[in-house]
Amino acid sequence: MKTVTIVSSDPIADMLTRVRNAIAVGKQSVTLPYSKVKEDVAKILATSGYVKSAKAIEEDGRKALQIVINDENESAKITEIDRLSRPGRRVYVKAQDIPTVRRGRGIVVISTSQGVMSGASAKAKHLGGELICKVY
Repeated sequence: MKTVTIVSSDPIADMLTRVRNAIAVGKQSVTLPYSKVKEDVAKILATSGYVKSAKAIEEDGRKALQIVINDENESAKITEIDRLSRPGRRVYVKAQDIPTVRRGRGIVVISTSQGVMSGASAKAKHLGGELICKVY
C-alpha cells in the first residue's frame, strides 16, 4: 500500500491549527512534521509560557516536532492563536509598529533578520520583520 503525504502550502498555519485542535479536544501534546522555523516558533511559545515544551524527536525514521501543551489536570494557557502573515498576503512591520496583543497580555512572534523572536525582543533590538502569529 502506498503512503500518502500531504504537503501544506503554509506549514506554520498547519502547525498552529494542529495546536488549536489539540487544545480543543483536550490533548496534552501534539506531534507534527519538523521544520526549523516551526521549532523556533514553538520554542518561543515555550519560553513565553504558553506551552510546556517543544523538542525535535525521531519518529518512524523522520524528524518530527513534539509540542507538549500542558500537564495532566492542567488547562491550556493558549486561549487564541492566529496566523498573521500568510503566503498570499505577507505582513511586514517596522520595529516601532510591532503590535501589542491584548494590552500586553499576549505575544506576537516575528521573523527578523536575526531570526525568529517575540515582538518584545524585536522591539528591544529595534528590529522589524514579518509577523508570523499572535498568541493570547
